[in-house]
Amino acid sequence: MSPRAAKPPTVALGIDIGGTGIKAALVALGTGELASSRVRIKTPDPSTPAAVADVVRQVLEKIAVQVELPPEIFVGCGLPGVVKKGRLTTAANIDKGWLDVSAEDVIGGAIGRAVEIVNDADAAGLAEMRLGSGAGHAGTVLLLTIGTGIGSALFTDGRLVRNTELGHMRFRGVDAETRLSGTARERRGLKWADWAAEFNDYLARIEIVLNPDLIILGGGVSKEMAKYANELRARAPIVGAAFLNTSGIVGAALYAAGVE
Repeated sequence: MSPRAAKPPTVALGIDIGGTGIKAALVALGTGELASSRVRIKTPDPSTPAAVADVVRQVLEKIAVQVELPPEIFVGCGLPGVVKKGRLTTAANIDKGWLDVSAEDVIGGAIGRAVEIVNDADAAGLAEMRLGSGAGHAGTVLLLTIGTGIGSALFTDGRLVRNTELGHMRFRGVDAETRLSGTARERRGLKWADWAAEFNDYLARIEIVLNPDLIILGGGVSKEMAKYANELRARAPIVGAAFLNTSGIVGAALYAAGVE
């Protein structure tokens, strides 16, 4: 039996690659608390595989100054897109060059460690379902991460339905995230009440199809929930993500450690 199998890990490294920022931290697997500071560096433009991998290396170097990162530590990485066998098959919010490579090989090669790749919203959902706002909830739970785009994670009785990508559902003639992401709200100059009114229509369309029992809002917009929570309307209860914008980091760490 290998040392890793003999002693379950207590910490893992979580990396969250987004359209605007690359974030990472060491995560305590039992609680989801960060065991290092969260390090963030702006996502390079263009966000090619080589450029992003180099920034990931820089982020990990900053973390390694704070805490020890032994060679055998589990490393998980969330990426914005559909993930199949360690590769992105869609790339709406990251450079299209990712479609031609193994993300596991590119990132793992840059940091000299084995890496587990997962859809970024699915990672955030894992964090919230196992340790956060969705913990203990049966039925259908939907998490929406609202930031540069809109990601989604869907769970039925605790089981993840991978790669749902509801941000690309058509809404008023375009992908929903084109009108309703955090970046889109700022670009359009919408007040929170006006944004919430459109977002409610989007939720109503989702509820027709999925009938969730709980809706969790995460991503950058979750930090501002006090500004619009009273404007939200849905049949299902709506709550904020317990880990706010760190859910992706926490979930990537959990995924790498085999928590699903």
